[in-house]
Amino acid sequence: MSEYALKMIDIDKSFDTVPVLKNVSLFVRPGEIHALLGENGAGKTTLMNILGGVIEAGSGKIEIGGKEVSIHSPSASQHHGIAFIHQELNVVNDLYVYENMFLGYELTNKYGRINAKDMIGRSREIFDYMGVKLDPKAMVGDLDASYKQIIEIAKALLRNANIIIMDEPTSSLTSAEIEHVFEIMRNLKEKWASIIFISHKLGEVVEICDRYTVLRNGEKIIEDDIHKPEGTATPEMLARYMVGRDVLSVEVYEEHSIGEVILQVENLSAHPDLKDVSFQLRKGEILAFTGLLGDGRTELARAIFGDLKIHSGSIKVSGKKIVNKSPEKARKRKFGYVPDNRKENGIVKDLTVTENITLSTLGSFKKLLGINRKKENEVAEGFVQSLRIKVPSLDSYITSLSGGNQQKAVLAKWLHSKPEIMIFANPTQGVDVGAKNEIYAQIMQLAKKGVAVMVMSGEAQEVIKICDRVCVMYHGEIKGELDRTECTEEALMILSTGGSLN
Repeated sequence: MSEYALKMIDIDKSFDTVPVLKNVSLFVRPGEIHALLGENGAGKTTLMNILGGVIEAGSGKIEIGGKEVSIHSPSASQHHGIAFIHQELNVVNDLYVYENMFLGYELTNKYGRINAKDMIGRSREIFDYMGVKLDPKAMVGDLDASYKQIIEIAKALLRNANIIIMDEPTSSLTSAEIEHVFEIMRNLKEKWASIIFISHKLGEVVEICDRYTVLRNGEKIIEDDIHKPEGTATPEMLARYMVGRDVLSVEVYEEHSIGEVILQVENLSAHPDLKDVSFQLRKGEILAFTGLLGDGRTELARAIFGDLKIHSGSIKVSGKKIVNKSPEKARKRKFGYVPDNRKENGIVKDLTVTENITLSTLGSFKKLLGINRKKENEVAEGFVQSLRIKVPSLDSYITSLSGGNQQKAVLAKWLHSKPEIMIFANPTQGVDVGAKNEIYAQIMQLAKKGVAVMVMSGEAQEVIKICDRVCVMYHGEIKGELDRTECTEEALMILSTGGSLN
C-alpha cells in the first residue's frame, strides 16, 4: 500500500488571468481524516473541484494510491474512487432511502424493470458496513438531517469511493447529530477510507481530524498533525494560520443604546411548529432566538417576514397591528431578512454579483429608460469594499463566489434597503472565522444605528458573543429568556433541551 492515498502536487489554477491556486500540494494518507482549512475564497473549493473533475488544473499532477491519474470529468473522479459530498445535501425528500441511494444508477432485472429488492438489499449491506441502523424503505423526508448526511456518505461508498470529500457536513446539524456523523467517520477511518474534511468549526476539526492543511490566498501555509508530542493544535492556532492574525479572541460586542419597543409579538402560532410565541424587541437591541434543530425559530422568522401563514396571534410595529402577507409587504415596512438557506432563498443564481446586491432596492436605480447601471455598480462596489467580498468582478455570476462571500452579498442586499427591523437566520453558517467577525461587526453597527435586530442561531458561542438578550426555544415555544449577563452555554443547553433553571 502506498504511503499516500492521494497526492495533489503543485496545483496551479487561474480564472481570467487571476491566480486562485499557486503551487498548492495536498497529501492525504489511507485511513486519515484530513482537514482542509482556509478563509472563504482561499482556494479550498477550487482545489476540491479539480479533484472532483468539475474543473481542470492549469498545471500540476494528481496521484491516487501512488499512480498518476488524469481527472477531466466528475465521472473520471468517481472512477478513481473519489466522492464529493457537498454542503447542500442532494437528497430527494419524496423518495425512499433506497431510491435515493440508487438515483441515476437504478438496478434493473433482465426485462429492464426496476429491481427494488436488490437495491434494498445492497442498501442494507452498505448500512451494515457503516454500522448504521437505517431502514432502506424509510421516506427520506421523515429523517433528521444527520441521517440525510449519512445517506450521502452511503451513496459514496456504494460507488466504491475510498477518498471522500466532506464539505461543511455539520453546518446545519445539532450536537447529537454531529456526533452521529463523527461516529460514522471514525468507522470509515478504521476501514482505511480517507476523508477530506472541510469545516469552519475549528473545535470540530481538533476533535475529529488527524492532520490539517491550511490555504490562504491560494497558497499553502502549513500542513501538520493535529496531535503532536509537544501538544495538540488549538482552534486559536488554526484560526491564526487561516487569517494571519488573532480572530477568535476578538471582542465583538460593543455597548450601545437600546430604545423603545418597536416590535411586539403576541401569542403567535403557525402550523406546524410554532405555538403561542410572545416577545418584545426594542430599537437598537440584538435579540437572539436559539435552541436545537426543529425548535421553531426558522418558522418564527418566516412568519414575521410574511413567508409563512400565521394561524393565530398578532404582530405590532410601533404599537400598530400589522399583517405581513408576503415578504414584499415586509420589505416595504422596513423589515430585512437574511435567510439560512442562501442557495434556495438568498441568492438568484442566474444574476451577477451587482444584480444580487441591488435586487431588493432595484426601484431606487430606475431612470427614464431602464436602470442606472453606473449607480448600481457604484453601490455594489461600495459593499464589496466595506464587507471585503472577494469577487472576480462585479459582473461575475453570484455562483462564482465562495459560500461565505455569497453570504456577505446577501447581507449587502439587505443593508442597502436600510431596514428598521433586521432578521438574521444563521448569519454565519458556512462562513470562515475571519468573515464571522466582519458580519458580527455589521450587526453591531446596525444596532448602534438604532436598528432592531433578531438573530436566529443554533451556535451558543455566537449568541453569547453578540446578543443583548436571548430567547431559548423548545418544541416551538419560548422555554426561557436570558439577559446577556446570564447567558452561558450550560444555561442555553438546559433550556433548549426542555429543562428549567429554577
